[in-house]
Amino acid sequence: MAAPRPPPAPCPPCVTRAASRTACSSSRSCASSASDMKVNTARFMALYAWYSWPNVVLCFFGGFLIDRVFGIRLGTVIFSIFVCVGQVIFALGALVNAFWLMEVGRFIFGIGGESLAVAQNTYAVSWFKGKELNLVFGLQLSMARIGSTVNMNIMGWIYSRVQDLLGHTGHATLGLTLLIGGITCLFSLACALILAYLDKRAEKLLCKEQGKTGEVIKLTDVKNFSLSLWLIFVICVCYYAAVFPFIGLGKVFFIEKFQFSSQEASAINSVVYIISAPMSPVFGILVDKVGKNIIWVLCAVITTLASHIMLAFTFWNPWIAMCLLGVAYSLLACALWPMVAFVVPEHQLGTAYGFMQSIQNLGLAVIAIAAGMILDTRGYLFLEVFFSACVSLSLVAVVMLYFVNHLTGGDLNWSAKKREKLQKVAANEKEI
Repeated sequence: MAAPRPPPAPCPPCVTRAASRTACSSSRSCASSASDMKVNTARFMALYAWYSWPNVVLCFFGGFLIDRVFGIRLGTVIFSIFVCVGQVIFALGALVNAFWLMEVGRFIFGIGGESLAVAQNTYAVSWFKGKELNLVFGLQLSMARIGSTVNMNIMGWIYSRVQDLLGHTGHATLGLTLLIGGITCLFSLACALILAYLDKRAEKLLCKEQGKTGEVIKLTDVKNFSLSLWLIFVICVCYYAAVFPFIGLGKVFFIEKFQFSSQEASAINSVVYIISAPMSPVFGILVDKVGKNIIWVLCAVITTLASHIMLAFTFWNPWIAMCLLGVAYSLLACALWPMVAFVVPEHQLGTAYGFMQSIQNLGLAVIAIAAGMILDTRGYLFLEVFFSACVSLSLVAVVMLYFVNHLTGGDLNWSAKKREKLQKVAANEKEI
């Protein structure tokens, strides 16, 4: 089974100058200034939520559709088409100044986005199982983060060029910018078609079967989930709720509080993904070699909390806090998600990971809307306190997980050497 990964931040490509232009002179909210679409922060953040809503359900059925209905090759192409269509509708919504159409586009984009990640993992397992699979997954995550970084730093420049071409700002400028950005979605579709051809050819030449996700989803398994697994779910939801929505609103935050230019704000806002790209494979190897997953998660959560506190209550150089956040985010992804496999039987892994991704998307959708409302009514200080509270809940869950694991004799915090030794003993006893 392909190892699940945290979903990418549901960041619409309109986090550009069009979004940063909503920054107003008041420190309380960006909603009092007209943006290209004339929406407040709460409605803007709803675009994140519309990406997450379909994945509350599709996390359970994406693997089933790939395994039993479409097959990996056709499934990848279909999900890529959903992404392309969603992006085009999203851009057309801006072009004709219809925000509801942009929301429809984000919903369709979300239908394809997360399921496409499942298909990608399935291809990786099919081609690399038994040889450098962990490295391949690390590279996949790195490429995703590089894409997010490029998006954050180049879309503002594209918007400026379109503005110079048209001679004015407004929804039409934003719409054309988003259509240009959609070229990457077409490139993704082209890659899906090429990959389907190569995989079909390999099936004929090498007698290779189509890849399978291996995800067996049985919702009745939920009632058998242990307390440790529920605590892992809480850690996941509360932690990512304080990362992805913050990055979505971060650009205007750095412009308002630290008086950064639009380009500087984009650069610092993307540093989390810049750090994650090279560090994710490194931390993956480190956690594999050392073990002690709970300790690594605890370090990541504490570092993230310190980062949010620094951003909320100090005027220290924000590069320090954002670099810390980038390191912590990379470390948590490598240490948290593998723990699921330690606390549930193999036949329940599909259900456990599906449920984890489902409630993560539900949490991100709700928190994104809440963050927009807080920013509109209370300002950035209250928003940062809100994010700090989310991380604090995650910290409480990590501490509880440590003690529950210790009292029940769980293996979540074993060293890699101890885990390997006991696995060998168990294997020898099975042979006897």
